[in-house]
Amino acid sequence: MPDYIHQLSAWPEFTWDQHGLSRQLSAVRHRQGRLIGRMQALGFALREEAVLQTLTDDVLKSSEIEGDILDKDEVRSSIARRLGMEAAGLPPADRHVEGVVEMMLDATQKFNDPLTAERLLAWHASLFPTGRSGMRKIAVGAWRDDQSGPMQVVSGAEGRERVHYEAPPATKLEGEMKAFLDWFNRKDDIDPVLKAALAHLWFVTIHPFDDGNGRIARAIADMLLARSENSPQRFYSMSAQIRLERKAYYDMLESTQKRDLDVTPWIEWFLGCLDRAFDGAEQTLAIVFRKAEFWRKHSAAPLNARQRDILNRLLDGFDGKLTSSKWATIEKCSPDTALRDIAGLVGSGLLRKNEGGGRSTSYSLAEDLRE
Repeated sequence: MPDYIHQLSAWPEFTWDQHGLSRQLSAVRHRQGRLIGRMQALGFALREEAVLQTLTDDVLKSSEIEGDILDKDEVRSSIARRLGMEAAGLPPADRHVEGVVEMMLDATQKFNDPLTAERLLAWHASLFPTGRSGMRKIAVGAWRDDQSGPMQVVSGAEGRERVHYEAPPATKLEGEMKAFLDWFNRKDDIDPVLKAALAHLWFVTIHPFDDGNGRIARAIADMLLARSENSPQRFYSMSAQIRLERKAYYDMLESTQKRDLDVTPWIEWFLGCLDRAFDGAEQTLAIVFRKAEFWRKHSAAPLNARQRDILNRLLDGFDGKLTSSKWATIEKCSPDTALRDIAGLVGSGLLRKNEGGGRSTSYSLAEDLRE
């Protein structure tokens, strides 16, 4: 009996229980549609904010799964700039962050473009702009060559290593990748959410690169999820959920790669993880939903631009206490103007004065607006 599924004579002819998965797939697709519909009902600015927040989380968590910690503000800055969004006050991103963001946006914004070897090699080059993975020099923008030995997923201290998986030899990569890309780009009747699960597993099983295979596999899955919605706007992060379930993720990949070609258990896990990602989106986008509800209630309120800006900052989670001097500084207005603006919001019940007085007087959103 072969050790891994890629050694089976029928590889890569995956099978799965279509009937048994139908109810779970239907439920996931229903939740997916409801979330997209809910987001489409928001105004353009709030949808844009949700996309920025989701993509930032996706990039951060996909890298974090592999132990690569990126700077959140740099990631947000890079995404905002590339999508033409407001990035004032955010730091410039270094080339490593820029490369990770470039790959993710290429996958999700150009989801209908064919996936080619050239495109994958470009993604890989973007992930490793210095030609190194940590301190180790790797082949960048090229398939692995196995010069230092077979590609293995290993854990444990030196001398006591445990081999979790061994990928196909480098001599087979051209044929393996051609078969994968032909299948990926072929028009078929496989639901794109199911295809995302299969593509993720298939790519990470081939493991064509020296490093970065997991991140690229997740980008490929995100590309197909975007196709399933026919939209580049992302409102949930599969990678963020996988990060929370990282051990189960790796355990499921390992067990699947050591069994037969019936990948039903893997698809069940993938669909369950996606379903839980929708729960995560509700939490991640809570501020966006809160802002939407707030402005729905107060759409007719006679507010000036300064008042609207400060209210949005408070809804986002204002850093520190809001005082009249901070108001004047942020909005570049006189102290008297700031006081008049504040008095108007207090009078209309949108702001409340916190305990304390004099120069330390501060303000926050009225209590009922935070419920």
